Formats: sequence, C-alpha cells, structure tokens
Amino acid sequence: MKVTIVGTGYVGLVSGTCFAEMGNNVVCIDIDEAKVDQMRAGQLPIYEPGLELFFERNLKDERLTFTTSLEEGVKHGDVIFLALPTPPSEDGSADLSYVMGVAQQIAEMQAADPAIGYKVIVDKSTVPVGTADKVTEVMESAGLSRGEHFDVVSNPEFLREGVAVDDFMKPERVVIGTDSEQASDIMTQLYEPFVRQGNAILTMDARSAEMTKYAANSLLATRISFMNEIANVCERVGANVDDVRIGIGQDSRIGKRFLYSGIGFGGSCFPKDVQALHRTARANDYDFKVLDAVLAVNDRQRVRLAEDVVAHFDGDLEGKRIGVWGLAFKPNTDDIREAPSHIIIRHLQEHGAKVQAFDPEAMGTTREVLGDTIIYAADAYSALDEVDALVICTEWHEFRRPDFMKMHRRMKQPLVFDGRNVYHPERMAELGFEYYSIGRPHFAPTKEPAASLMDVDVSNEQPA
Repeated sequence: MKVTIVGTGYVGLVSGTCFAEMGNNVVCIDIDEAKVDQMRAGQLPIYEPGLELFFERNLKDERLTFTTSLEEGVKHGDVIFLALPTPPSEDGSADLSYVMGVAQQIAEMQAADPAIGYKVIVDKSTVPVGTADKVTEVMESAGLSRGEHFDVVSNPEFLREGVAVDDFMKPERVVIGTDSEQASDIMTQLYEPFVRQGNAILTMDARSAEMTKYAANSLLATRISFMNEIANVCERVGANVDDVRIGIGQDSRIGKRFLYSGIGFGGSCFPKDVQALHRTARANDYDFKVLDAVLAVNDRQRVRLAEDVVAHFDGDLEGKRIGVWGLAFKPNTDDIREAPSHIIIRHLQEHGAKVQAFDPEAMGTTREVLGDTIIYAADAYSALDEVDALVICTEWHEFRRPDFMKMHRRMKQPLVFDGRNVYHPERMAELGFEYYSIGRPHFAPTKEPAASLMDVDVSNEQPA
C-alpha cells in the first residue's frame, strides 16, 4: 500500500519506518530541509532502540523515502497520516494549528487536481475529541465530498518510548475511529499484518477513538501519581512502598504495571495529554477533580527529591557539587521533554549547587535546553568526581550495577538520593552509603563499607 506520513517527529518516523518494514511504500514529509537531508543520508534524528536497523534497510530498498514536498506526498499516498505536533497552549489545551494547517493544504490540492483521487486522512497525532470532525469540515469547505474524495480517520498511537518499534510491530490493539466502511476496510488491510497473533483491531466512532488515547494515558498517569502519594505516606508511617506495590500488584483487578514510585512522570505524552483531557472536560463544563489531583501530585513529586537534598544540607548548597545520573525522562530514549531531572537540576542550581551530570543518550538534547549551565561528564563515574551527593533521576541499566568501591573513591562523601529506587536501601547502608529513596526506610550506613559486599547485586530491578 502507498502510505504518506506528514511529520517526522517521534511518532511519524517510527510509524513510517515500521509501515515500510511491513512492505508498504512510504513517503515521509517534513518542512525541515536539513532534517530531511540528514534522513536521506541514513542518519536518524532520534534515538530509539531497534529503529536504526529497519530505517537503514528500508531506506536502502527504497520503500522509505523523505521529502519536503507536501504535494508529492499527497499525490503518493492512498493513506495520509498526520503525525504533527499538538503542543499544549497556555491554558493546557492542545494546539491544533499544525494539524489544521496541513489539512487545509491537502484540501486545496485535492480540490485543484481531481486526478489526485480518494484519500484516507488519518489523525495519528494525539488530538482532542472532535478533531476528526474539524478536519472533515476543512475538507468539505474546499468543495470535497466525504466518501467520494476523502474520509477522515482517528488512529491514535500507543507507543512507549524505548520500546516503540516493538509496540508498533506487535500492537496490543489498533484503534480505528471512523464511520466509513470504505476507510475502515483500507485501515484494516494496512494493519492486519501487524496483528497476526490475534490482537484486536477495534473500530469505533472517531470521537470515541480520540477519547480512548486521552483516557489511557490519563489513567496510567493517575496510577503513577497514586503510587507516589502512597510512597510519601509510607515514609511517614514507616512502611516500605516496594512491599506495598508487590502486595497490591498481585490483585488481578489491579495488576503489576505502573505501580512504581519515583520522581513523577514526564515525556511528550503524559503531561500534555492529562492537561488536554482536563482542559476538554473544563471546556464542556465538567470539573475533572481526579485529574486536578494527578497534575498537582506530579508537580510536587518532581521537585521533592531536590528539596530532600537541600534539606540535608540545611538549606545551603553554596559551594556544593552535586552529581546527576540520568537526564532523559525515562531509559532508552534521548527525550528530555518534561523530564523531572531538569526540574531537579534547576532547583539545585537555585540553591547554589554546581551540577555535573551524565546520561547515555540525552546529553545532546539536554545541552540544547540547559546549555553550559551544568557540567557534562564523559561517563557515569566522571560525574561523581568530588561530588557532595549523587542524585539518580533515570533508571538506565548501566546505573544498576556500578562499581561501588569506585563510587566511594570518587565521591567526596558517599551520599545518594535515588529518585527511581534503583537499589536496596539496607544493602546500600552495608556498603557504606548514606542512601535516601522514595517511600522506603532509611538505614544508617556502616562506618566502613563492607568490602565483601562490593560485588553483591544491590539492584532493585524494575521492568521497562
């Protein structure tokens, strides 16, 4: 099938590459000429495990091509995916200017050239309820007829950064929002090769499809905020949130996923989507109190680890050097959008600290935002040189089993604030570290680290 992807951001590039991997002929469009040249030359503009292999193979086999010409893409694709930015406006609502602007251009091209023929226009971006109707109105205002010249479909993405390729190639479900049988059949044909093991292709009306994406992300964000509240209470009553998590996760009604406490959620989806659903509810005269709490808890949680560091040093970080492990909002990505690490770093700097940090993939993206206000270490251990404390913000695998003797030698004092509960508190104390985590007991460190335990696995392993 001929597929066009408008927008080569995270969703667009992963989607286009994976469609090509399944044998489709894919044209991806972006207005950034330098970025298009980069991709034509075989260079990925994002880091996503597993994507490079598919990208290089399909680029070489010419199933995946890139252009700055929207007209070229419109003429090419039987299905045209709009994978465009929908950033939050000042009031939290999604900014649809990119989506509607491209829809207008497509409509004008089709109206001017009847030979272009019928197209399925797909909202792949996360968009507010009613967006498919708005795109339809734009198309119809150009004199085009739904069903004859076009149909609009809502096809929300459910990709997790870090495992997005696997999510796309083996989706748990595919949601197709349309009342057009013709469009539904085309979309089903496109996605059937991805669900050969029997996972569902769900067809529903467009508004329900649009709501499904917001509801899913908001519910997952709610679980995270709820567990962070539980963790904060655990600290006050002397309970261990790890044990609580395991205890409730065994309940089949609850399940084990998204029950890990930490320093809050970030990234390109959860914060934006929760705000957008909250705004949608408010615009329709509904006070969504649960989402009020989810957002408030997350805002507070993202700064609390920095507050713990400040409190430990009696409110004065002047002259203190703080190491940070992890800058991306989660492992296996270079995405730093809404990353808790950046909020923590800024809070530490406001109190006089000098920050030196390391991340396996997000150093470049962080430098674009924070510039030279922090020191970028060459590796994880260099970030520890002469630091007064280490703050762990992202649970990269390479941080789970470090050389603790080397950490002792390079740190000014063995003090760790773990925002991702990477290690076991009691074992860290036995290793001679003063160790603070989220929602778990604090154990006084031994005066001298137990050398016999230096190679013991202290990792508190968590699933991706």
